[in-house]
Amino acid sequence: MKIICNDRDFDVKEGIALRDALSEVIPQDAIAARYNNEIASLNQPVNKEGKVKFINRTTKDGRDIYIRGLLYLISMSAERIYPNAKFTVNYQLSNAMFCEFDNMEITDTVIENIKAEMDKIVKSDLPIIKKMMTLEEAEKFYKSESTIRGRLQLNVNKEKVSLYFCEEYFNYFYGTMPISTGFAEIYDIVKYNDGLLVRYPSITEPDRLPQHVNSLKLASALDEYEDIYKIMGINTVYKLNNKIKENGIKELILFSEALHEKKIAEIAQKIKERENVRMVLIAGPSSSGKTTFAGKLGMSLRVNGIKPVTISVDNYFVERENNPKDEQGNYDFECIEALDIELLNKQLMQLLNGEEVELPTFDFKTGHKSYLGNKLRLKDDEIIVMEGIHCLNDKLTSLIPPSNKFKVYISDLTVLNIDYYNRISTTDTRLIRRIVRDSKFRDYDALHTLQMWYSVNRGEQKNIFPYQEEADCMFNSSIVYEISALKKYAVPLLQEIKSDVPEYSEARRLLALFQYFEDMDDTLIPNNSLIREFIGGSIFEE
Repeated sequence: MKIICNDRDFDVKEGIALRDALSEVIPQDAIAARYNNEIASLNQPVNKEGKVKFINRTTKDGRDIYIRGLLYLISMSAERIYPNAKFTVNYQLSNAMFCEFDNMEITDTVIENIKAEMDKIVKSDLPIIKKMMTLEEAEKFYKSESTIRGRLQLNVNKEKVSLYFCEEYFNYFYGTMPISTGFAEIYDIVKYNDGLLVRYPSITEPDRLPQHVNSLKLASALDEYEDIYKIMGINTVYKLNNKIKENGIKELILFSEALHEKKIAEIAQKIKERENVRMVLIAGPSSSGKTTFAGKLGMSLRVNGIKPVTISVDNYFVERENNPKDEQGNYDFECIEALDIELLNKQLMQLLNGEEVELPTFDFKTGHKSYLGNKLRLKDDEIIVMEGIHCLNDKLTSLIPPSNKFKVYISDLTVLNIDYYNRISTTDTRLIRRIVRDSKFRDYDALHTLQMWYSVNRGEQKNIFPYQEEADCMFNSSIVYEISALKKYAVPLLQEIKSDVPEYSEARRLLALFQYFEDMDDTLIPNNSLIREFIGGSIFEE
């Protein structure tokens, strides 16, 4: 078969593994390959002609595989040292994954023992072998094994069940894996609160461990929702699916809405109780649900006798000729220098001093501000509400005294896991939300959304995430059933993406994720629900 790699043609035998077929050109740091725009193991047999590109952990896909492999190794190490302990992968904190034992205290000695075992496994460079079973074979296998590892696969519409074996240990991990344990070059395991962190390099600095940023507020927000879902008995997809199949989705919807209303009411109360607050600043990454949140917070503030007045940061862009450009020479509309900070601060100070100002209107077609008679003077019972990517950065409102500002960070902080070892990425849930919303309201197909997503994430990493701990409070906009609700809208959009584009691999990965979720009746979702911002029918739609 003809395979093209590094602009060279190779004639290879059908059935030979990619790493062997292309041994002349495989890089030492390769962790997987992109084979005809699908992510493939280095052990993937050649079964069709086409193009192959090797990937390492400096790419998103390669880094995901690296992290997945680390979680396999630590779960294997924990199983070997503490076979009766219940190890769980919880959520990501910066460049680390937070894990726990549900039934055992994690001490410094526990950390040392697991780390020593993991180091030994890595040094041994043991093969990690993917084994496929029919459903009948898998059912027979699980009858002989008293474990939940990978068992969820028996409950979804899959023709075969896959497990990864390394010596006597086996587990299921969603996605491509490294082919041996020697891949893990840089990592660490440290104690953190009641659990541990598996640390790994960032995608921008792949050859060293970054200094850990102690995200106390983010961790607290994640822990809170995780505890709530555990109490509800819905901390895994298997349990969510059972709730849907047993006609319990109505109760779950009502609970989710009540939880959001409670948290928003608490934020409004904090704003009221803090003296001198004249501005509420809201920031969060793409598809966090900021529009619905701002609408609901506004209602809750009114209940507390405070009238919100919205000011759009988008009207304060600098004149187009003064807008900074990125390294490609394109206008960079996401950097804070793209905003007329001097004018914004001047008008905010005038408003807080009781003066009347004429607000600008920015025309994105011409690239210039104009004044159309939109005048504003704040009344005693009114408060400014602003939402934007830079709202947590004090540089945006540098002249406003800190005591006058109340900052809110909002994000879809997913705590629902596929099972105890496979987490669902917060970024993935936001991406799914955006795919559906872009199609419904912006006339963009899924391919366009996927093509833009890297740039969106890069802007978030630079302009939002570094300031999230500056927030006075965090609002978790996640909804435990949301992927089931988004499924019927997202799946057809992703299926439209063809194999001749690089985004095909990402579409296939997301489609594989959806297969674990039961369909649900979304007509039960109320029109003030945050999820309506993405599937349509929201009372907050403009």
